[in-house]
Amino acid sequence: MTMVDRPPAPARNDVAVAPPILIDVSRSIWRYWSGRLPTGIDRVCLAYVEHFGPRAQAVIQWKRRRIVLTAANSRRLMALLVAPGLPSRQKLVAVLGKAIPTAFASAPQRGQLYLNIGHTGLNDDSLVTWIAHHGLRAVHLIHDLIPIETPEFCRPGEAGRHVQRMTNALRSASGIIGNSEATLTALRDFAAQHGLPPPPMVAAWLAGDVLPAEVAPTPADHPYFVVVGTIEGRKNHLLLLQVWKRLVERLGDAAPRLLLVGQRGWEAEGAFALLDRSIALQGVVIERGRCDDHELAGLLKGARALLMPSFAEGFGMPVIEALQLGAPVIASDLAVFREIADTIPTFIPVHDAGEWERTILDFCGPSPERARQIAAMRAYRAPSWEGHFAIVERWLETLPAQ
Repeated sequence: MTMVDRPPAPARNDVAVAPPILIDVSRSIWRYWSGRLPTGIDRVCLAYVEHFGPRAQAVIQWKRRRIVLTAANSRRLMALLVAPGLPSRQKLVAVLGKAIPTAFASAPQRGQLYLNIGHTGLNDDSLVTWIAHHGLRAVHLIHDLIPIETPEFCRPGEAGRHVQRMTNALRSASGIIGNSEATLTALRDFAAQHGLPPPPMVAAWLAGDVLPAEVAPTPADHPYFVVVGTIEGRKNHLLLLQVWKRLVERLGDAAPRLLLVGQRGWEAEGAFALLDRSIALQGVVIERGRCDDHELAGLLKGARALLMPSFAEGFGMPVIEALQLGAPVIASDLAVFREIADTIPTFIPVHDAGEWERTILDFCGPSPERARQIAAMRAYRAPSWEGHFAIVERWLETLPAQ
Protein backbone atom coordinates (compact mmCIF):
# COMPACT_ATOMS: atom_id res chain seq x y z
CA MET A 1 0.00 0.00 0.00
CA THR A 2 1.43 3.36 -0.97
CA MET A 3 1.32 6.45 1.20
CA VAL A 4 -1.52 7.72 -0.98
CA ASP A 5 -3.57 4.57 -0.46
CA ARG A 6 -3.06 4.45 3.29
CA PRO A 7 -6.35 4.99 5.19
CA PRO A 8 -6.53 7.94 7.53
CA ALA A 9 -5.18 7.32 11.02
CA PRO A 10 -7.86 6.96 13.68
CA ALA A 11 -8.38 9.95 15.91
CA ARG A 12 -6.30 9.88 19.06
CA ASN A 13 -8.40 9.11 22.09
CA ASP A 14 -6.43 11.53 24.25
CA VAL A 15 -7.25 14.52 22.04
CA ALA A 16 -10.87 15.45 22.53
CA VAL A 17 -12.40 18.07 20.29
CA ALA A 18 -15.07 19.91 22.21
CA PRO A 19 -18.34 20.32 20.33
CA PRO A 20 -19.49 23.88 19.66
CA ILE A 21 -21.28 25.70 22.44
CA LEU A 22 -25.04 26.06 22.02
CA ILE A 23 -26.40 29.53 22.77
CA ASP A 24 -30.09 30.36 22.88
CA VAL A 25 -30.78 33.42 20.71
CA SER A 26 -34.60 33.31 20.82
CA ARG A 27 -34.97 36.45 22.92
CA SER A 28 -32.50 38.40 20.78
CA ILE A 29 -34.39 37.44 17.62
CA TRP A 30 -37.67 38.64 19.10
CA ARG A 31 -36.14 41.95 20.21
CA TYR A 32 -34.52 42.44 16.80
CA TRP A 33 -37.82 41.72 15.03
CA SER A 34 -39.81 44.08 17.27
CA GLY A 35 -37.40 46.97 16.71
CA ARG A 36 -37.64 47.91 20.39
CA LEU A 37 -34.70 49.30 22.32
CA PRO A 38 -32.87 46.52 24.17
CA THR A 39 -33.52 46.22 27.90
CA GLY A 40 -30.80 45.32 30.38
CA ILE A 41 -31.36 41.58 29.91
CA ASP A 42 -31.35 42.01 26.12
CA ARG A 43 -27.97 43.73 26.29
CA VAL A 44 -26.57 40.86 28.34
CA CYS A 45 -27.89 38.35 25.79
CA LEU A 46 -26.18 40.27 22.99
CA ALA A 47 -22.91 40.43 24.93
CA TYR A 48 -22.95 36.63 25.17
CA VAL A 49 -23.76 36.30 21.47
CA GLU A 50 -20.84 38.55 20.64
CA HIS A 51 -18.44 36.72 22.96
CA PHE A 52 -19.37 33.12 22.21
CA GLY A 53 -20.72 33.56 18.67
CA PRO A 54 -17.59 32.57 16.73
CA ARG A 55 -17.57 29.13 18.42
CA ALA A 56 -21.26 28.54 18.96
CA GLN A 57 -24.37 27.18 17.33
CA ALA A 58 -27.59 29.13 17.67
CA VAL A 59 -30.65 27.60 19.32
CA ILE A 60 -34.09 29.00 18.51
CA GLN A 61 -37.15 28.11 20.56
CA TRP A 62 -40.36 28.16 18.55
CA LYS A 63 -43.72 26.63 19.46
CA ARG A 64 -42.17 24.35 22.10
CA ARG A 65 -39.55 23.16 19.63
CA ARG A 66 -35.81 23.82 19.78
CA ILE A 67 -34.07 24.38 16.47
CA VAL A 68 -30.28 24.10 16.30
CA LEU A 69 -28.73 25.94 13.36
CA THR A 70 -25.59 24.77 11.59
CA ALA A 71 -22.35 26.50 12.54
CA ALA A 72 -22.23 28.52 9.32
CA ASN A 73 -25.85 29.67 9.54
CA SER A 74 -25.36 30.42 13.25
CA ARG A 75 -22.48 32.77 12.46
CA ARG A 76 -24.58 34.62 9.88
CA LEU A 77 -27.49 35.02 12.28
CA MET A 78 -25.40 36.12 15.26
CA ALA A 79 -23.44 38.61 13.17
CA LEU A 80 -26.76 40.17 12.17
CA LEU A 81 -28.04 40.32 15.76
CA VAL A 82 -24.99 42.23 17.04
CA ALA A 83 -24.50 44.45 13.98
CA PRO A 84 -24.74 48.20 14.65
CA GLY A 85 -27.54 50.22 13.16
CA LEU A 86 -31.29 49.82 12.93
CA PRO A 87 -32.78 46.31 12.75
CA SER A 88 -33.88 45.06 9.33
CA ARG A 89 -36.72 42.54 9.25
CA GLN A 90 -35.92 41.77 5.63
CA LYS A 91 -32.36 40.73 6.50
CA LEU A 92 -33.57 38.62 9.41
CA VAL A 93 -36.12 36.83 7.23
CA ALA A 94 -33.46 36.18 4.59
CA VAL A 95 -31.03 34.67 7.10
CA LEU A 96 -33.64 32.54 8.88
CA GLY A 97 -35.22 31.48 5.59
CA LYS A 98 -31.96 29.81 4.59
CA ALA A 99 -31.01 28.55 8.05
CA ILE A 100 -34.17 26.93 9.42
CA PRO A 101 -34.92 24.36 6.66
CA THR A 102 -31.48 22.76 7.08
CA ALA A 103 -31.73 22.89 10.88
CA PHE A 104 -34.77 20.64 11.29
CA ALA A 105 -32.68 17.60 10.38
CA SER A 106 -29.96 18.38 12.92
CA ALA A 107 -29.77 17.56 16.61
CA PRO A 108 -27.46 18.68 19.39
CA GLN A 109 -24.57 16.47 20.42
CA ARG A 110 -24.55 14.76 23.77
CA GLY A 111 -22.52 16.73 26.28
CA GLN A 112 -22.78 20.03 24.44
CA LEU A 113 -22.84 23.12 26.61
CA TYR A 114 -26.16 24.97 26.28
CA LEU A 115 -26.26 28.61 27.42
CA ASN A 116 -29.61 30.20 28.21
CA ILE A 117 -28.92 33.84 29.09
CA GLY A 118 -32.37 35.45 28.99
CA HIS A 119 -34.61 33.07 31.02
CA THR A 120 -35.97 32.02 27.62
CA GLY A 121 -38.51 29.19 27.75
CA LEU A 122 -37.67 28.27 31.34
CA ASN A 123 -41.35 28.29 32.28
CA ASP A 124 -41.91 25.43 29.79
CA ASP A 125 -41.29 21.90 31.11
CA SER A 126 -40.50 20.74 27.58
CA LEU A 127 -37.20 22.64 27.74
CA VAL A 128 -36.14 20.49 30.71
CA THR A 129 -37.14 17.38 28.74
CA TRP A 130 -35.14 18.53 25.68
CA ILE A 131 -32.03 19.19 27.78
CA ALA A 132 -32.27 15.77 29.46
CA HIS A 133 -33.10 13.90 26.23
CA HIS A 134 -29.97 15.17 24.49
CA GLY A 135 -27.74 14.93 27.55
CA LEU A 136 -26.84 18.61 27.40
CA ARG A 137 -24.92 20.53 30.04
CA ALA A 138 -27.26 23.45 30.57
CA VAL A 139 -26.02 26.70 32.10
CA HIS A 140 -28.60 29.38 32.87
CA LEU A 141 -27.86 32.99 33.72
CA ILE A 142 -30.32 34.11 36.39
CA HIS A 143 -31.03 37.84 36.47
CA ASP A 144 -33.42 38.15 39.41
CA LEU A 145 -36.26 36.62 41.40
CA ILE A 146 -38.24 39.85 41.44
CA PRO A 147 -41.64 38.43 40.35
CA ILE A 148 -41.43 35.99 43.27
CA GLU A 149 -40.12 38.47 45.85
CA THR A 150 -42.33 41.44 44.86
CA PRO A 151 -45.27 40.07 42.80
CA GLU A 152 -47.27 43.25 43.42
CA PHE A 153 -45.05 45.09 40.92
CA CYS A 154 -45.33 42.54 38.12
CA ARG A 155 -47.95 41.54 35.58
CA PRO A 156 -50.72 39.24 36.82
CA GLY A 157 -49.57 35.63 36.73
CA GLU A 158 -45.90 36.51 36.41
CA ALA A 159 -45.07 35.26 39.91
CA GLY A 160 -46.33 31.76 39.08
CA ARG A 161 -44.46 31.73 35.77
CA HIS A 162 -41.26 32.81 37.51
CA VAL A 163 -41.61 30.08 40.12
CA GLN A 164 -41.75 27.65 37.19
CA ARG A 165 -38.73 29.30 35.55
CA MET A 166 -36.59 29.04 38.67
CA THR A 167 -37.78 25.48 39.36
CA ASN A 168 -36.91 24.38 35.82
CA ALA A 169 -33.60 26.21 35.93
CA LEU A 170 -32.61 24.32 39.07
CA ARG A 171 -33.92 21.00 37.72
CA SER A 172 -32.09 21.23 34.40
CA ALA A 173 -28.87 23.11 35.11
CA SER A 174 -25.38 21.73 35.26
CA GLY A 175 -24.45 25.19 36.50
CA ILE A 176 -25.94 28.62 37.12
CA ILE A 177 -24.43 32.06 36.59
CA GLY A 178 -25.78 34.86 38.76
CA ASN A 179 -25.44 38.52 37.86
CA SER A 180 -24.73 39.22 41.54
CA GLU A 181 -24.24 37.48 44.86
CA ALA A 182 -27.58 39.00 45.90
CA THR A 183 -29.34 37.13 43.08
CA LEU A 184 -27.61 33.84 43.95
CA THR A 185 -28.54 34.25 47.62
CA ALA A 186 -32.19 34.66 46.62
CA LEU A 187 -31.95 31.60 44.33
CA ARG A 188 -30.38 29.45 47.03
CA ASP A 189 -33.18 30.47 49.41
CA PHE A 190 -35.73 29.55 46.74
CA ALA A 191 -34.05 26.17 46.21
CA ALA A 192 -34.12 25.43 49.94
CA GLN A 193 -37.78 26.41 50.22
CA HIS A 194 -38.72 24.09 47.34
CA GLY A 195 -36.46 21.19 48.29
CA LEU A 196 -34.34 21.47 45.14
CA PRO A 197 -30.60 20.79 45.23
CA PRO A 198 -28.64 23.79 43.93
CA PRO A 199 -26.15 23.09 41.12
CA PRO A 200 -22.70 24.73 41.02
CA MET A 201 -23.08 28.52 40.89
CA VAL A 202 -20.87 31.50 40.19
CA ALA A 203 -21.51 35.24 40.49
CA ALA A 204 -20.16 37.42 37.67
CA TRP A 205 -21.05 41.09 37.64
CA LEU A 206 -22.39 42.56 34.43
CA ALA A 207 -20.86 45.46 32.56
CA GLY A 208 -22.80 48.56 31.68
CA ASP A 209 -22.73 50.07 28.25
CA VAL A 210 -19.46 51.92 27.73
CA LEU A 211 -20.89 55.40 27.38
CA PRO A 212 -18.69 57.99 25.62
CA ALA A 213 -16.81 59.82 28.38
CA GLU A 214 -15.71 62.62 26.05
CA VAL A 215 -19.26 63.93 25.62
CA ALA A 216 -19.86 67.33 27.21
CA PRO A 217 -22.46 67.63 29.99
CA THR A 218 -25.91 68.58 28.73
CA PRO A 219 -26.44 72.30 29.39
CA ALA A 220 -29.55 73.24 31.38
CA ASP A 221 -31.23 76.31 32.83
CA HIS A 222 -32.18 74.45 35.99
CA PRO A 223 -30.52 71.73 38.08
CA TYR A 224 -31.84 68.38 36.92
CA PHE A 225 -31.89 64.73 37.97
CA VAL A 226 -32.10 61.64 35.79
CA VAL A 227 -33.90 58.30 36.14
CA VAL A 228 -32.88 55.54 33.71
CA GLY A 229 -35.03 52.47 33.15
CA THR A 230 -38.44 51.24 32.09
CA ILE A 231 -41.28 53.11 33.80
CA GLU A 232 -42.79 50.28 35.85
CA GLY A 233 -44.13 49.80 39.35
CA ARG A 234 -41.06 48.33 41.00
CA LYS A 235 -38.86 51.21 39.79
CA ASN A 236 -40.87 53.49 42.10
CA HIS A 237 -41.27 56.42 39.72
CA LEU A 238 -44.47 57.28 41.58
CA LEU A 239 -42.55 58.29 44.71
CA LEU A 240 -40.39 60.67 42.69
CA LEU A 241 -43.36 62.21 40.90
CA GLN A 242 -45.06 62.88 44.23
CA VAL A 243 -41.84 64.42 45.54
CA TRP A 244 -41.65 66.62 42.45
CA LYS A 245 -45.22 67.82 42.92
CA ARG A 246 -44.26 69.04 46.39
CA LEU A 247 -41.10 70.67 45.04
CA VAL A 248 -43.14 72.57 42.45
CA GLU A 249 -45.57 73.68 45.16
CA ARG A 250 -42.65 74.99 47.24
CA LEU A 251 -40.36 76.38 44.56
CA GLY A 252 -42.51 77.03 41.51
CA ASP A 253 -40.43 77.44 38.35
CA ALA A 254 -37.24 77.26 40.44
CA ALA A 255 -37.87 73.56 41.11
CA PRO A 256 -35.25 71.21 39.67
CA ARG A 257 -36.13 69.23 36.58
CA LEU A 258 -36.61 65.46 36.43
CA LEU A 259 -35.73 63.56 33.24
CA LEU A 260 -37.14 60.06 32.80
CA VAL A 261 -35.10 58.05 30.29
CA GLY A 262 -36.96 54.86 29.43
CA GLN A 263 -40.01 53.40 27.78
CA ARG A 264 -43.35 52.97 29.53
CA GLY A 265 -43.88 49.52 30.98
CA TRP A 266 -46.47 47.98 33.29
CA GLU A 267 -48.05 48.13 36.74
CA ALA A 268 -47.42 51.88 36.95
CA GLU A 269 -50.85 53.40 36.31
CA GLY A 270 -50.43 55.95 39.11
CA ALA A 271 -47.21 57.22 37.58
CA PHE A 272 -48.73 57.30 34.09
CA ALA A 273 -51.72 59.29 35.39
CA LEU A 274 -49.46 61.95 36.91
CA LEU A 275 -47.31 62.12 33.79
CA ASP A 276 -50.33 62.48 31.51
CA ARG A 277 -52.61 64.70 33.58
CA SER A 278 -50.70 66.62 36.26
CA ILE A 279 -50.52 70.28 35.27
CA ALA A 280 -47.94 70.96 38.00
CA LEU A 281 -45.47 68.51 36.46
CA GLN A 282 -45.75 69.76 32.88
CA GLY A 283 -42.41 71.11 31.72
CA VAL A 284 -40.76 70.09 34.99
CA VAL A 285 -40.82 66.32 34.51
CA ILE A 286 -39.71 65.34 31.00
CA GLU A 287 -40.02 61.87 29.46
CA ARG A 288 -37.24 60.77 27.12
CA GLY A 289 -38.42 57.39 25.86
CA ARG A 290 -35.53 56.91 23.44
CA CYS A 291 -32.01 58.10 24.10
CA ASP A 292 -28.80 57.09 22.33
CA ASP A 293 -25.49 56.60 24.12
CA HIS A 294 -24.20 60.12 23.42
CA GLU A 295 -27.40 61.72 24.70
CA LEU A 296 -27.44 59.54 27.80
CA ALA A 297 -23.80 60.28 28.57
CA GLY A 298 -24.42 64.01 28.30
CA LEU A 299 -27.50 63.83 30.50
CA LEU A 300 -25.73 61.84 33.22
CA LYS A 301 -22.66 64.06 33.21
CA GLY A 302 -24.78 67.18 33.57
CA ALA A 303 -27.16 65.77 36.19
CA ARG A 304 -26.99 66.54 39.87
CA ALA A 305 -27.50 62.81 40.38
CA LEU A 306 -28.94 59.61 38.99
CA LEU A 307 -31.98 58.58 41.03
CA MET A 308 -32.67 54.87 41.68
CA PRO A 309 -35.59 54.54 44.13
CA SER A 310 -36.35 50.92 43.13
CA PHE A 311 -38.16 48.50 45.40
CA ALA A 312 -36.18 45.60 43.91
CA GLU A 313 -33.36 45.07 41.39
CA GLY A 314 -31.41 42.07 40.19
CA PHE A 315 -28.37 44.20 39.37
CA GLY A 316 -28.78 47.90 38.58
CA MET A 317 -26.94 48.66 35.36
CA PRO A 318 -27.67 52.43 35.41
CA VAL A 319 -25.73 52.71 38.68
CA ILE A 320 -22.63 51.29 36.99
CA GLU A 321 -23.07 53.56 33.96
CA ALA A 322 -23.48 56.67 36.11
CA LEU A 323 -20.45 55.97 38.29
CA GLN A 324 -18.35 55.36 35.17
CA LEU A 325 -19.09 58.92 34.08
CA GLY A 326 -18.62 60.48 37.50
CA ALA A 327 -22.33 61.11 38.08
CA PRO A 328 -23.47 60.90 41.73
CA VAL A 329 -26.13 58.33 42.61
CA ILE A 330 -29.00 58.51 45.09
CA ALA A 331 -30.44 55.01 45.51
CA SER A 332 -32.77 52.95 47.63
CA ASP A 333 -30.94 50.88 50.21
CA LEU A 334 -30.81 47.52 48.41
CA ALA A 335 -28.23 44.81 49.06
CA VAL A 336 -27.37 44.55 45.36
CA PHE A 337 -26.63 48.30 45.11
CA ARG A 338 -24.26 48.04 48.08
CA GLU A 339 -22.65 44.99 46.47
CA ILE A 340 -21.90 46.61 43.12
CA ALA A 341 -21.26 50.21 44.25
CA ASP A 342 -19.99 49.76 47.80
CA THR A 343 -20.39 52.97 49.83
CA ILE A 344 -20.24 55.49 46.99
CA PRO A 345 -23.98 56.19 46.47
CA THR A 346 -26.18 57.97 48.97
CA PHE A 347 -28.60 55.31 50.20
CA ILE A 348 -32.13 56.17 51.35
CA PRO A 349 -34.90 53.86 52.65
CA VAL A 350 -37.21 53.19 49.72
CA HIS A 351 -40.39 54.42 51.46
CA ASP A 352 -38.94 57.58 53.08
CA ALA A 353 -40.32 60.21 50.72
CA GLY A 354 -39.30 63.02 53.09
CA GLU A 355 -35.66 61.94 53.05
CA TRP A 356 -35.73 61.61 49.26
CA GLU A 357 -37.04 65.17 49.01
CA ARG A 358 -34.46 66.58 51.45
CA THR A 359 -31.57 64.81 49.69
CA ILE A 360 -32.69 65.95 46.24
CA LEU A 361 -32.87 69.55 47.44
CA ASP A 362 -29.45 69.21 49.08
CA PHE A 363 -27.93 67.93 45.82
CA CYS A 364 -29.24 70.96 43.92
CA GLY A 365 -26.55 73.10 45.55
CA PRO A 366 -22.99 72.77 46.89
CA SER A 367 -23.76 69.61 48.85
CA PRO A 368 -20.98 68.07 51.03
CA GLU A 369 -22.56 64.64 50.47
CA ARG A 370 -22.46 65.11 46.70
CA ALA A 371 -18.84 66.24 46.96
CA ARG A 372 -18.05 63.09 48.99
CA GLN A 373 -19.40 60.93 46.19
CA ILE A 374 -17.43 62.76 43.52
CA ALA A 375 -14.21 62.30 45.52
CA ALA A 376 -14.96 58.60 46.14
CA MET A 377 -15.61 57.95 42.45
CA ARG A 378 -12.02 58.79 41.53
CA ALA A 379 -10.99 55.32 42.72
CA TYR A 380 -14.01 53.55 41.19
CA ARG A 381 -13.38 50.80 38.63
CA ALA A 382 -16.49 49.60 36.83
CA PRO A 383 -17.03 45.91 36.05
CA SER A 384 -16.20 45.00 32.45
CA TRP A 385 -17.33 42.34 30.03
CA GLU A 386 -13.72 41.19 29.83
CA GLY A 387 -13.75 40.57 33.58
CA HIS A 388 -17.19 38.96 33.45
CA PHE A 389 -16.23 36.46 30.77
CA ALA A 390 -12.88 35.71 32.42
CA ILE A 391 -14.81 34.55 35.50
CA VAL A 392 -17.37 32.63 33.43
CA GLU A 393 -14.82 30.91 31.16
CA ARG A 394 -12.71 29.70 34.09
CA TRP A 395 -15.80 28.44 35.89
CA LEU A 396 -17.20 26.64 32.84
CA GLU A 397 -13.99 24.61 32.66
CA THR A 398 -14.72 23.26 36.14
CA LEU A 399 -18.13 21.82 35.22
CA PRO A 400 -18.02 18.05 34.85
CA ALA A 401 -18.48 16.46 31.45
CA GLN A 402 -21.84 14.78 30.86
